[in-house]
Amino acid sequence: MRKLRTVRGVNDLLPYELHKHNIVVNAGLEISEKYNYSQIEIPIFEFSEVFTKPLGKSSDIVTKENYIFKDRSEDELMLRPEGTSGVVRAFLNAGLIQDLPQRFSYNGPMFRYERPQKGRLRQFKQLGVECLGLSSPMADIEVMSLGHDFLDKLNILDKITLKINSLGDFDSRKNYRDSLVNYLRDYQSKLSKDSLRRLSINPLRILDSKNEEDQKIIQNAPSIFEYLNIDSKTRIEDVCKGLDHLNIKYQIDKNLVRGLDYYCHTAFEFTTNELGTQGTVLAGGRYDGLSKMLGGPDVPGVGWAAGIERLALMVQSEFVNAIDVVLVGQCENFNYLLLPIMKKLIQEGIKSEIIYTGNFSKKFKRANKIKASYAIILGKEEIDKKVFKFKDLTSGFEELLNLNQIIKKLKN
Repeated sequence: MRKLRTVRGVNDLLPYELHKHNIVVNAGLEISEKYNYSQIEIPIFEFSEVFTKPLGKSSDIVTKENYIFKDRSEDELMLRPEGTSGVVRAFLNAGLIQDLPQRFSYNGPMFRYERPQKGRLRQFKQLGVECLGLSSPMADIEVMSLGHDFLDKLNILDKITLKINSLGDFDSRKNYRDSLVNYLRDYQSKLSKDSLRRLSINPLRILDSKNEEDQKIIQNAPSIFEYLNIDSKTRIEDVCKGLDHLNIKYQIDKNLVRGLDYYCHTAFEFTTNELGTQGTVLAGGRYDGLSKMLGGPDVPGVGWAAGIERLALMVQSEFVNAIDVVLVGQCENFNYLLLPIMKKLIQEGIKSEIIYTGNFSKKFKRANKIKASYAIILGKEEIDKKVFKFKDLTSGFEELLNLNQIIKKLKN
């Protein structure tokens, strides 16, 4: 029988890797809670229309990256490729439209059929926040400030650049789209296959192309800032003003777009040069049209999602699984007597492990391997005297103590 392996593009997370993931998630949830964002959990699969309606026909997620299937009821379902649509769907289902604004945080696995590489998997994890019900640019500033503080909490802010752009409102984007299409038509023979397909469906996505030839072409493409109307210009100026007041550094990137069709106005990315081509660690923007696309009323929204795998690659933290105390019996029959002792130690918050098998030599080799600080030793002599031998595994010092004395020493 051949050795079973994971499916291409998905990874096991062993303790030392999961340790860093947990640091990222815990930091994100902690700072989100301080900004009054409440945690929400959404299903990992939905009716496919939850994603196909808002994501747009031209998005890579819909055209070639989705995991879509039919269940036994012949319902078409999709493993979630992103979190925003599911959060907004949950918000509408719960009838929270009468209680605005709503602020949510979430985290968990997402699924996209992409070519696996460092920092990009087919099952990957994201942590995100969504602010629903506020059309003010202050909400845009708020979520960017939250993202900034999150990255600062991870001690990686010095390796991060914030890039922002305006996608404008519908009218601004339409005028810009027409101009961009006119410019790109002169280069149709040189555009990549994907960009050529997008030219007639969603030309703004070409600005996000990673193809080298495409990038040369878009360097001289018209800027969306030239086509923003007064309201859109004022809005991006207000966003920049807010970031300036918070002393958050940023760069204007005229080619920054969002890959999904429901975004408008503010778009932003926190990027790094530490991870090669997968340099975007946190990205988001405003999506005022999403709620209506999902069958609800018009509810403005803004948020972001961060790649947990990518951030974990940047986090500097060593996994140490040291244990406070091991319990060692002179023979295996004494393990039964050690069970209630271990339970009492755990109830007192002391990390403990009984070493069940082997002679004394092997048991202490195991204690050294798991970096135990102390040992509680139980033999016939200790049973007769109703005490335990308590050994400092660093110094080798031993003494006979009762359990309450041992607990006191371990807590001190």
